[in-house]
Amino acid sequence: MDTWVLWFLLLQSVLHYPQPVGDGLDKATRLRMEARARFQEEVKMRLEMEVEQLALEQELEQLALEQSVWARRDLPWSALQHWQVWAPAGRVLLVLALWYIWSKRSLRREEREEDNDVNGEENGNDAGHGQEVDNIAANEEGAGGNEVGNEAANAAVGNEADNRDEDDEIGRMLLQRIQWPVQDLERGCRWTAILMESLAFYFHHILSSTFYPVLHEAIAVGSAFEGWSPREQDVVYQVLIPMTPPRGHSFHLETDTEGQRSELNFRIRVEQVCTCGREQQDEQVLCLLHHPDEELEGDEHPNVLQSLCRDSYLDVEKTARWFCQLMRAIWPALPQAHNWHLVLLPSRRSCQFKVSNGQESFRIEMLFGVREDNTDIFASSEPRQGYTPSTIWPESYAVAEIKFFRYITRRAPPDSLHLKCLQFFTRLQLGLGIDTYTMKTIVMHILSTLPASSWTTRHFVRRLMDISENLHVCIGMRRLNHFIIGNQRLPQGINLPLHVLLARQYNLFHHLQLDPVAHSQAMSQYMDLRESLHRILNDED
Repeated sequence: MDTWVLWFLLLQSVLHYPQPVGDGLDKATRLRMEARARFQEEVKMRLEMEVEQLALEQELEQLALEQSVWARRDLPWSALQHWQVWAPAGRVLLVLALWYIWSKRSLRREEREEDNDVNGEENGNDAGHGQEVDNIAANEEGAGGNEVGNEAANAAVGNEADNRDEDDEIGRMLLQRIQWPVQDLERGCRWTAILMESLAFYFHHILSSTFYPVLHEAIAVGSAFEGWSPREQDVVYQVLIPMTPPRGHSFHLETDTEGQRSELNFRIRVEQVCTCGREQQDEQVLCLLHHPDEELEGDEHPNVLQSLCRDSYLDVEKTARWFCQLMRAIWPALPQAHNWHLVLLPSRRSCQFKVSNGQESFRIEMLFGVREDNTDIFASSEPRQGYTPSTIWPESYAVAEIKFFRYITRRAPPDSLHLKCLQFFTRLQLGLGIDTYTMKTIVMHILSTLPASSWTTRHFVRRLMDISENLHVCIGMRRLNHFIIGNQRLPQGINLPLHVLLARQYNLFHHLQLDPVAHSQAMSQYMDLRESLHRILNDED
């Protein structure tokens, strides 16, 4: 505690007595020094918050110790058991309260900035209006007072404008200093979308009279379609293809009871259903349940149960191989085949391929899944970390997440840098061991807290610091809530099933609570990331 206070007082003394900047310095040097001063101010504010948090934690520990002694001395054993149960809950509530206070402070700070921008303009207008009213019934001295007031108001507005200009200049300098990957995501997204339209036509034409799953229009998902990518080269363009059962069959999603996670895993049970009613209307429709076997022996009717299932459950790996065979068979008929070369890539749970024409290339991954009711959540072929059995279909939130990013994009100003911030941190954490999905979750939480207008050039440095500090707090608390599961504040238009909407919030950092070594490693990885961030912000080699 004493060490923290010493560093805080030392930093405060430096900030209170800055070195003067000579007029002879060039503009770039002056702006760089101002950016460093603003950055140090941010550090000061966060140190204050950390000192307050440490003080609260020490008070909480002292109170818990006193209550423990009191409880053991005076309370019966049953009451002591109740207290031991509720004490951890109280600590969790304190952590959530600290998070809430930080979010409110950040939001109030942004609102004050926006109010200052608006009030600056209003003050100028009000001052002009006040001068007109006073001139009607005032003497020359009153008029002179109004002129002084107007000059003060105009000076305040000018200072606000100067500060905004300096923040813009600092943000632009930092954007130019960062080495951004050379990517043309829009080109790749357009090319992939056109290819999926061509495939959809042939999927329908070939599979309409079979007993294989019905393939619907592909849904763009993943980082590239969200507008960012952690890769500079070999960007993966992901699509999710919804599947529905063929005629004479039904799909039933069964929860995998072996898993104890809040993120669900499913098994898709395939059953044959009676189609005798349709058989009377269409002579070509045969009921697989009630038609005599001898009538079906003459015709070959490969179906989903025979080809794609294992013990009546849809098999991901068999389905992936079927997709690749289908892609290889359809490709020569596509218009893209005239100028592009197709290479299928090895993959157990998806259909991955690369297309190239000698000048450019695109890597595309086709995932597939079954929609949960009429929602944006799927039981998909996307694997979990580690080994995933072939009959397990993990619950996917990719469609809901890309809908959230599109919602933010529609409401953000044209020069919004929220995707640049995400791109920056996903590139910064490469080689450090921090998961890309962790950084994406942090940014989504901040996007849902701050106004959409708070991600422009003049906010760039502040937003980078917010993301860094959020990651630090989450690792320290060993808690990072999944953005979709249990989130009842998602924008309208994102449809969740009830078991996802009403679920307890799932902690992506649950493993840090169980493994102290993993927590220490995560904190060390964060310190390396923060050091890299500081070097970039301070323009250090």
